[in-house]
This record gives sequence, C-alpha cells and structure tokens, in this order.
Amino acid sequence: MAGSPYPQLSPDSKLFESDMTLAASQACGKASDGEKAYSMSDAVSASSGEEDYPDGGLRAWMIVFGCTCGAFATFGYLNAWGVFQAYYEENTLQHVSPSTIAWIGSIQNAFVFFPGLITGRMFDKGYLKLPLAIASVVLVMSTFLIAQCSKYWHFLLCQGFATGICSGIIFGPMIGVLAHWFKKRKSVAFSLASLGSAIGGITFPIVSRNLIPRVGFAWTMRILGFIQLAALIITNLTLSRRLPLKPSTPSLVDFRAFKEPAYTIFCAAGFLGFLGLTTLLTYIDISAVSVGIPSNFAFYLVSVVNGGSAVGRLIGAPIADRLGAVSVLAPASCLAAATTFAWPFARSKAEFVVVALFFGIAWGNFSALMFTPIVELSKVEDVGTRIGMFTTILACGSVLGPPISGAINERTGTYVPVAVFAGWATLFPVDIENVASAVHDPTIHHNTVTLLDLLESVIWQITW
Repeated sequence: MAGSPYPQLSPDSKLFESDMTLAASQACGKASDGEKAYSMSDAVSASSGEEDYPDGGLRAWMIVFGCTCGAFATFGYLNAWGVFQAYYEENTLQHVSPSTIAWIGSIQNAFVFFPGLITGRMFDKGYLKLPLAIASVVLVMSTFLIAQCSKYWHFLLCQGFATGICSGIIFGPMIGVLAHWFKKRKSVAFSLASLGSAIGGITFPIVSRNLIPRVGFAWTMRILGFIQLAALIITNLTLSRRLPLKPSTPSLVDFRAFKEPAYTIFCAAGFLGFLGLTTLLTYIDISAVSVGIPSNFAFYLVSVVNGGSAVGRLIGAPIADRLGAVSVLAPASCLAAATTFAWPFARSKAEFVVVALFFGIAWGNFSALMFTPIVELSKVEDVGTRIGMFTTILACGSVLGPPISGAINERTGTYVPVAVFAGWATLFPVDIENVASAVHDPTIHHNTVTLLDLLESVIWQITW
C-alpha cells in the first residue's frame, strides 16, 4: 500500500522467508511448553485467511451485482404486491374480501423469510448452486402459472406459497455470500445488493400497470416471468462462496444465539418492525383510491415508495459503515412511524406522494441494513444459520401485519386505527434497537439515543 511504513513482501521475498522461519521456530519452541506448534504453511494461512476480506475488486463487485439481480427478481417482484392487491380487488377476485386477498401477499412475504432457517443451514454446509438453480426455475414457472389462475386458492398456491418459498431459497444465501466477500464495507455491499429490490419495486408495478390494459393480465404475467428469468440467470452465474467450510453448529437452530441478549433483542425488534412496515406497503394505493385519487395514479404510489427506498439505501449505507447500523436503523424507524401516522390524513396526490417518498426512504434503510447487526454478532461459519433464524422471526411479523391491518380497517371503516397500530409497531423497535446496541457495545454514544427518545415523545404527543 502506498505510503505504508512496512516493507512490501511477496511469498518469494527472502525477508518474508526469514520472518516466517523465525515465526515457525518460535511456535515450535512454544510446543515444548505443551502448546500446539504450527507449520510455516499454517502460519501463512493464519496471516492471510478469513481476516483478509477482499472488500472490493471485480470478483467481489460481481457478487454484489448478482445479488442485486436476485433481489430484483424476488423482493422487487414482491414489493409490487400492492398493485396486484388493488387489481384483484377490482377484477379477478372482487367477490373476496380485501383482508382475505391480503393473505396472498402476506404469505409470499413471509415465505421469503421462512426458508431462511433451512437455506442458511444449507449454506453453512456448502450448498449454494443447486438450490439456487432449482428455486430460480420454479419461481419463473410459478409466475407463468399465475397467468392461468382464476380462483382464490389458485393465486394462494402460485403467488403466495410457490413465489414466496422460491424467493426465500434464492434470497436466503445472499447475505451469507456477501459476508464471505465484505467485512469493513459490508453495509455498502448489503445496500447495493438490496438496491435490486427497489429497482424491481419500481419496474414491476409500472410494467404491470401499462401492460395489463394492452395485452391482458395473462400475457403481462408471462412478460414479468421472462424479466425474472433474465435477472436470475445473472444471479446463478455470479454467486459463489469464498471461504472454506468450517465446523458449524450441528443443529438446524442455534439456541445458543438466544442466550446472547443483543441477538435476542434485535430479533424482537425485527418482528415488531415487520409487523408494522408491511402495512403501508400493502394498502397505500387502495387507501388513495378510497379518498378519490384516480386508480391510474394510485397504482404508481408503490413505485414511489420503492423509488424512495433506493435513495434511502444509498444514503444510509456509508453512514452505517462509519457509525454503525443502529445509528441509521433507529432514525429510519422513527421516520417510517411518522409517515405511517400521517398516511390516513393524506387527501391529495401531492400528499400521498410525500408520504410514499419519505416512507420509502425509511423502508430502504431498514430493509438494507437490518441484517448488518446479525452478521456482526455471528461467526462467519454460523452466519447462515443465525440469519436464517432471524428471517424466520421476521416472517412471523410479515405474515401477521397486513391481515391484522385489513381486519382493523374492515371493522372500523377507516385507516386511522390501522395507522396507529402499524405506526406504533414500527416505532417500538427504536427503543429495542438502542438497548440491543448498548448491550452489544457498552461504549455506545448516548446522544443519539437521547435525541431519538425526544423524537419518540413528540410522536407520542401527536398521536395521543
């Protein structure tokens, strides 16, 4: 490295050889005192092993690009659910209640996370390429099959279970793969990879909205399937492990993780966060139509949310790498809660766009950085298992949030109590994340915590 005070050595350097010989002889000397001696090759391996993460370079950034394409085809597609919810309510499934239709979206969102328990474990055992290829094929086929669906249970199976499970098998190993290639710049890598989710969340609603009137619903779904196919081919060609296999937790669930207070508290924050965050994503366009916003405009609110999330991901990542993920996650949760509380009072196009944009910025930070603390709390050989456990807990919040909100709306006839439920579910993780961060790092700066407590108290006064 330029300007380094240390000599630049290569494995052929005589200085390198003499230093390593001395290190080996010292290790052998320690062995005489009952300690394990290491060979010269072991010493070299120890010095250039797992700690030497690429944190960049063509191969590492190709991994990020592959993950971006995978997120585009999975989360990007799922983020467009609000468009399908509105379309089904007005057309194919108009005889079915909105809360019942919402179960399709809730199930697909939940099953993105549920398989994480298995896919994370499989990744730790070295299985990546085969599950990824099979899930990619089945996901594209399920999108094609949605074109043939006509009854509620058809959509539930194809768009709920099949799409969700396959997306989960594809998405699950991505965080583990990135953790093999990035350490110091992991927040940037995670955010760039998750950017595909925002791009897909913009692309799929716009494509769907413009194609359905022109070519019909069936051909629209086939075109979406071909778009997914192109993205998933890139994902399958680029993703690969870097680190060798190491002994990992022998069981499917690492219960030892829950003995660590920071990990357990972060899991609780994730559950509550997804209980509230998925509500506005599901109902913002429907609520806009209910107050007189034209449906051809309301359809684009989902794209505005995802456009805002792209901005949030790009802004939050560099800050997270410098100050820590919680320093971004906690303010993002406050912003998401504030916009959720404001959402049912929006009446004009401009007001809905502002709500969608600022919620999207918060959502982008949350979805991009929520795995960073878990990676920091995990050993590299157990990162897949622990992320899988975390995503399974997220799934519980994701599957419960929209149906609960739909039931509240049906009972009350207004979105105000829905916003109160979702907003407070989103706001509670602020305190939880701060506690978890303080437990993990007792030296945490409390200025940020105090500021967030003040903001939370202001929101409390406004809502009550």
